[in-house]
Amino acid sequence: MIQVQALSTVEAVAAELRRGIFVGDLASDAHVTEAEVAANYGVARPTAKAAIEKLVSERLLRRGLHKTARVPVIGPDDIRDLCQTRSLIETKVVARLAEQRKIPVATAQSHATLREILPTADITIIEPIINFHVTMVNAFGSQRTSRLYETLMGEMRLAMAQMHNRRTLSGKTIAQEHEKIMKCIAAGDSEGAVRELERHLQNATARLRPDDAAVWEIALRS
Repeated sequence: MIQVQALSTVEAVAAELRRGIFVGDLASDAHVTEAEVAANYGVARPTAKAAIEKLVSERLLRRGLHKTARVPVIGPDDIRDLCQTRSLIETKVVARLAEQRKIPVATAQSHATLREILPTADITIIEPIINFHVTMVNAFGSQRTSRLYETLMGEMRLAMAQMHNRRTLSGKTIAQEHEKIMKCIAAGDSEGAVRELERHLQNATARLRPDDAAVWEIALRS
């Protein structure tokens, strides 16, 4: 019973830290110490350490040997690598969905949510954008693939949050490209679905250049 409670506490603290990272309360390159986490959340140091290590395993925090954990800065090269890795998974997924002419209900709902909140242009648009892709991958029916993809999208959430904090996030073009992918799936056009997905992911990195802050907004408009 004590072990279950300890695990529950670790998960709760990790969830709060994760939320703080995604909404920008914990800024890029911010240090996250066991002492601060323990004090802020009223937990023991071992619990704080376990929560931090959980986020390190999710790549939402990074820690060198004998160094304090910190919020990583996701740069252009990271975005490029993330999108390339996502493409390996998502192209197979959309091709399969198109063969079945199947748009998952949760995917359609995520798209509808994005359309509803687009006028706000605030950080709340990140979740439906992410969920659009996550729900398609989940519909593939592989728990291992879903777990791997969730890790990738955790980093993608962090990247998008950091982009939003630099510039106002615009989801209009994202929504339009999502619609093109869905239309190909509904029409049973596997090649078209893959093509639109690859274009969508390629556009996210096409104009990224090192040390150019303006490209953060460009990436999110793709």
